[in-house]
Amino acid sequence: MRYLLDANIFIQAKNLHYGFDFCPAFWQWLIDQNAAQNVGSIEKVSDELVGGGDDLADWVAARGRGFFLSPDDAVLPALGEVSAWATGQNYEPAAIATFLQVADYWLVAHAKATECILVTHEVPSESVRKIKIPNACIGLGVSCITPYEMLRRERARFVLGQAA
Repeated sequence: MRYLLDANIFIQAKNLHYGFDFCPAFWQWLIDQNAAQNVGSIEKVSDELVGGGDDLADWVAARGRGFFLSPDDAVLPALGEVSAWATGQNYEPAAIATFLQVADYWLVAHAKATECILVTHEVPSESVRKIKIPNACIGLGVSCITPYEMLRRERARFVLGQAA
């Protein structure tokens, strides 16, 4: 994979920018890019999303492990690196404990291990109360961009068809 997507990419796409009902081209683009081994995510993100019991949960479940990757042997050492980085910063203990229990931790480790670009809506923060994905990426040398940067880099086009 070239890009690994954070859960917020899917959630905000569904709720705001690319609803299933008015922009199916976005969702098809994700499927096509996944088939080309360009875009995906991880099973921990899938686990977060399928609990919603909505259209997004159904879409995620239909994609399966081809889209939402399981950690492999390369990811396990990276988990240690990410954990060591998080505990070596000035974050509050609760922030570290929370980070190490959620998909973000696994997502950063997977991106580091596989040299993928992590795609998220999160922005860096100086807060010591929550570890943000971009902060972890900066600290660990992982590329991190917004979904709009990804779409522009990949020259995604969602073109209107003929009116019925």
